[in-house]
Amino acid sequence: MWEVNFTDRRRHIIYSSKKKKKKKKKKAPEMAGRDRDWDFLLRTISNSARDSNFAADPAADPSLLHSVKKLYELCKAENSEDLVARIYPQINKLFQRAVASMSQSRTSYGLLLLAILQFYLDFGDVVLHDADPSLRTFFRSCLSREFADSVVAEATLDFLNANKKKLLVSFPTLLPQFFPLLLKLIAWNGEKLEKSFRQIFPALISPGSFLPMFLSLMDLPVLVVALEKVERTSGSLIGSSIASIQQSTAPKMLLDLMDEAYTGSTIGDGEADSESEDNNTIDVADPLFLDLLKDENDGLTERHWTSPGMTAALQAAINSPQSDRLKQVLNIAPRLLDVYFAIALREVNDSIICALIPQLMSRVATTFPDKTFSHKVQKRLLEFMLSSFQRSPNFVALLKKPIMDRLGEAYDSPAKTELALQLCWAMGEYAGGGPSQKDAARELFENLELLLYENLSSSRLGLRQESNIGETSRCSSQSRLLCFVVTAIAKLATVHRELLPRARVSLGKVARSRISDVRVWQRARDYLGLMTEPAISLSVLGPSQPSDENMQSPGIVDWSKGIRKMTAHVPFYILRDQEGPPFHDFSFSDILPAR
Repeated sequence: MWEVNFTDRRRHIIYSSKKKKKKKKKKAPEMAGRDRDWDFLLRTISNSARDSNFAADPAADPSLLHSVKKLYELCKAENSEDLVARIYPQINKLFQRAVASMSQSRTSYGLLLLAILQFYLDFGDVVLHDADPSLRTFFRSCLSREFADSVVAEATLDFLNANKKKLLVSFPTLLPQFFPLLLKLIAWNGEKLEKSFRQIFPALISPGSFLPMFLSLMDLPVLVVALEKVERTSGSLIGSSIASIQQSTAPKMLLDLMDEAYTGSTIGDGEADSESEDNNTIDVADPLFLDLLKDENDGLTERHWTSPGMTAALQAAINSPQSDRLKQVLNIAPRLLDVYFAIALREVNDSIICALIPQLMSRVATTFPDKTFSHKVQKRLLEFMLSSFQRSPNFVALLKKPIMDRLGEAYDSPAKTELALQLCWAMGEYAGGGPSQKDAARELFENLELLLYENLSSSRLGLRQESNIGETSRCSSQSRLLCFVVTAIAKLATVHRELLPRARVSLGKVARSRISDVRVWQRARDYLGLMTEPAISLSVLGPSQPSDENMQSPGIVDWSKGIRKMTAHVPFYILRDQEGPPFHDFSFSDILPAR
């Protein structure tokens, strides 16, 4: 009995082991095939990474990109640190060799390097590889040469969007440093990549890139003009670094480039007329040219838009036909400014926004000379400026010097006139920075007085000399500005009571002037009547937001405190149906509906 049981048990063990062996035999072909694929892929990368094959172009082999991607997928699927450690040395050698071969090759390396960079980002912690130098090498050595390749550009944006969170956390300075290069990418490839670019665009903004990026966005159409000229002069942008073109020893090419791009003349014209070339061309080392085509953020640099050469360039752009690429960028730039300003109001601190506003004021009248583009951009600039003042009214006091400078340029151009109007409104609406900003309010008030008196004198002169359409248009613009100035003076004096005597003198002169536009002197007369009653004046002319001293919003009566209120505290606009000069001999029964 014992022997039989032992034999049966032994038979059972032998039978079970045979079943297990049969199962292993079934897996063997699958594992063997996978190992063969693994070895083949790794051998492909290893052969391309060898120094002995340096003469060959690694990117010319289409199987190489396929091998890198398959090995990456295998590492992700297996989740094995041993496999990653085995692959990494060959992948790293391939990356170094590709970078070294790039300058001697016309083959695109962008897709291959992006596949390797993805391996670095996902498995860098396993093999202790810092991806930051590799990423910077990609931007400097590869993307700077291949940003004009639509396939590489699209793959780059997809790569950045897929790894955006990791890049922001691990390499927060990377994208802000290379934002000029990425702007060149979207400027050249246009609207087909706009959606992907707008997804990564917020990651380009940092405290160090915020101010320089504003200038780059404003000059995006000029960047397209410069890039197109580089392409026409030196050939395709794919595979050639613009930085090397800038540093080349061929100054004649650059002189011709800048002559045509900025003055509208052709290369043939320059050769035929050397005197014209001497007068109109911009130097090779022109800072505007170098700044437009740079790849990295090197801080806030002054762009010499007021130079004669730049003025001639903007004028020449009006007479030049617009390419499809330029037309697309003229639509893209205002939309990017919308995103930029939305991020600024939501995330950027007051000190940086305060530094941006003077730059914004200086560029309102200096935009690419396209009527539709200028209108869109100027509208966005003024809206952002007023939103900034609303968020931080003390900006009006802090920026009194640039504000006063812009008031002095009110008639230089229609755009500067509109800027002056908006600044006058902000000065009055926010009381020169608030009730506590006495000194700043006084200085702003004095500038408004000066602007008022200068315009009164010229208005009287214009009343006698008005004879043509241009003069009529100028007088209309002047009257509009005078209305804004008169309102700002009345509002400042309402909050800063020490300015009331001077305000009465100023408005009295306007009311007695009887200038050509009746709206101006009638408005001054109305404000004089309002200012005789402080409570009514505060309700009508006071700031829209309550201050610390007056926590109740102007124009709103707290009826629970009616027993302590005088009739004069009733908002003046309730009496709008009354005609003639303002009178204040009324009771509550005159304005409250009868039962």
